[in-house]
Amino acid sequence: MTVSAVLFDFSGTLFRLEDDQSWADDLIGEDGQPFDVRETAEIMRRMTAPVEQYVQFDAEGQIAWERRDLDPQLHRKAYAEVLRQSGVPTVRQSERLYRRLIDPMAWTPYPDTEDVLTSLSAQRIPVGVISNIAFDVRPAFSARGWDRLVESFALSFEIGAIKPDPRIFRVALEQLGVRADAALMVGDSAEADGGATALGCRFALVDALPTAERPDALLRVLQQYELG
Repeated sequence: MTVSAVLFDFSGTLFRLEDDQSWADDLIGEDGQPFDVRETAEIMRRMTAPVEQYVQFDAEGQIAWERRDLDPQLHRKAYAEVLRQSGVPTVRQSERLYRRLIDPMAWTPYPDTEDVLTSLSAQRIPVGVISNIAFDVRPAFSARGWDRLVESFALSFEIGAIKPDPRIFRVALEQLGVRADAALMVGDSAEADGGATALGCRFALVDALPTAERPDALLRVLQQYELG
């Protein structure tokens, strides 16, 4: 069957929070020394990993972690602890990093994101964005004029379900008015995004590489399918 709708993950698929040095310029450890490149890269990895848990929480913190993408307050609580255990020594530094994480304008689109969205729109293939997230990503699209290219945003904190829960995919499909077996889900997590296959969607995996290292993965994915 041809693909008549495409669903995309946000983080690591259409956009990426880049670990450029500028965001970590004032990160100073308890020893008074700036964080090195490896340390800042590890912090970024812990902040943007789709499902992996890299720190241990107490019972209350574990609940916040598991439900972080359903509630902005739990999201803030969970990542404050992740940053603390990752060596960020002050609340001020932690809060600055967290504000960058939840700022949709701080995220960088992959080089082929615009081309893919524009191409699908030209072919009248509806697009949905499905994300486990606790903040609104729509401004990242509207600021670039791409909001007109996306017909559905299924965000976990608005819907009350987290990938791979079939409910979040079902909402997106209903919003687009397409059957699961006619849809393709594209994402960077086989565990989370691959949950769409439980409903009968097809799934394509992309690697959440730095944007400069992944110029055309989305375009190459779509070339493997008959669209219509």
